[in-house]
Amino acid sequence: MLIIGAGPTGLAMARQLKMAQVPYDQVEADTRVGGNWSHGAHKGIELVTSRRTTQFPEFPMERQVGDFPTRRQMLDYLTAYARHFDLEASVHFGRRVDYVAPVPDERWSVRMDDGTESIYKGVFVCNGHHWDRRWPDYPGKFTGNYLHAKDFLDPSQFEGKRVLVIGGGNSACDLASIAARVGERASLSVRRGYWIMPKKMLGLPTVECISPWLSIPMQRRLLRALLWLYVGSYKRYGLPEPDHQLFDHHPTISTTVLKHLRAGSLTPRCDVARFEGKTVHFADGTAEDFDVVVCATGYNVSVPFLAPGLFTTEGPVAQLYGGALIPDHKHLYIMATAQVRSGVGPVISPYVEHVRMLMELQDELTLPLGTVMKSLGLRPPRSHLFDAHLAVTKMNEARSQLPDAARKEDRRLQHIGV
Repeated sequence: MLIIGAGPTGLAMARQLKMAQVPYDQVEADTRVGGNWSHGAHKGIELVTSRRTTQFPEFPMERQVGDFPTRRQMLDYLTAYARHFDLEASVHFGRRVDYVAPVPDERWSVRMDDGTESIYKGVFVCNGHHWDRRWPDYPGKFTGNYLHAKDFLDPSQFEGKRVLVIGGGNSACDLASIAARVGERASLSVRRGYWIMPKKMLGLPTVECISPWLSIPMQRRLLRALLWLYVGSYKRYGLPEPDHQLFDHHPTISTTVLKHLRAGSLTPRCDVARFEGKTVHFADGTAEDFDVVVCATGYNVSVPFLAPGLFTTEGPVAQLYGGALIPDHKHLYIMATAQVRSGVGPVISPYVEHVRMLMELQDELTLPLGTVMKSLGLRPPRSHLFDAHLAVTKMNEARSQLPDAARKEDRRLQHIGV
């Protein structure tokens, strides 16, 4: 088996295979473990999820880590996790996968960027989804410094500059707050309303305020009540009211952006209409000159090294069965393509255990498990966002119910000649 990537998911999956005594190779394009925390986050970033909702249950973070770990602390934590479970020595660093395709005998051919090729029984794709930049499409061309949030490394990039940040998610609000602090002038352009929450409410990290045992409608009601007390109307900050239900899109966690908007150090702007040199024209007819435009507009979910047709998406939603499987092929596991609404900690260990169960079940079946699950009436998710508690509950149900159902369906499909 091959694991591609040594970020949080890749490391957790490696631990699962090691515990099951399944031989595996693991490759990582970077020079160290950590994934996005190694190469994709700026130096001053702090998590919006809390320590308790981010850590692996089997390896708690040290007590001196604050409520919201920093990039450095996350990288140190993942390195310590790999060393504690003796995973780091098995990672081949500086190895980038170039192409993965099915070959006869239900195996997988993997070609590296140096041209070497190997055959594996199966592949776990853990390459992350915060790297393939999604850019907005506006008329005209901006002739100043035009960059994606992924390319922001240090506050010095904004010092003394007129900065426009496009977007309303966590990265956008983080970078807009930095620009408001160090830039000559800072603006935040949003095309719609967002649910923006402070990082703490009731003395706790916001992600810990609501019990996961409550239903989604009840969580919405309680959070809206708290937001009305702590934030009030978003119009007070110059922002449009949200145009969607809470949790329909990923909520934004930021205390500082609201403070800067109220203080006037950050100017709210509507959507961009067009660029003209260094001038940005907005949809309300106003215009302003900027030195830097940052597109904090998210990422595409993509796996470019897979053979064409193996992996598909509908918008941001990966078309996978059981959270990892495609139909028609055995032992290809495309992992962690969705986003949890709270911290990933409570989910990641049950998730990799679930994928290990899928792997072991596949060994018992004649047909690809993805095909069997599709025939059973299971469907890909409708959203790329999910509730942590509900997801764990569904995985526990699958562990108890799926094996017998899949074995029976596998025999039925063989009988009718599928």
